[in-house]
Amino acid sequence: MATNGNDARKRRQRRIRMKISGTAERPRLNVFRSLHHIYAQVIDDTTGHTLASASTVDKEVAGQLAGKKKQEQATLVGKLVAQRALDAGIQEVVFDRGGYLYHGRIKALADGAREGGLKL
Repeated sequence: MATNGNDARKRRQRRIRMKISGTAERPRLNVFRSLHHIYAQVIDDTTGHTLASASTVDKEVAGQLAGKKKQEQATLVGKLVAQRALDAGIQEVVFDRGGYLYHGRIKALADGAREGGLKL
């Protein structure tokens, strides 16, 4: 049976999500990557609420992205989600790479979140 890359990613994502979940003390930092944008959410899975979020489509970040590469944009989003999480009183998170390989933009976002003060 032929599968595309997104189906394989969804399978990896389900496998990862069986092992990790976010709590109120240590919520989950979820990442979604599209061709042009990257999105990050800090989620408390016990209540199902998003506690903080950031993406490249946020108006707060949009002005800083012009002329930057995608990895640099992901680092900025990581720093922004870390700042918003710290403002919400969250210092530690569980990193959910969403089925993507931990390199490139995903790694850049995680490094940006660490630079921003989050403990992954």
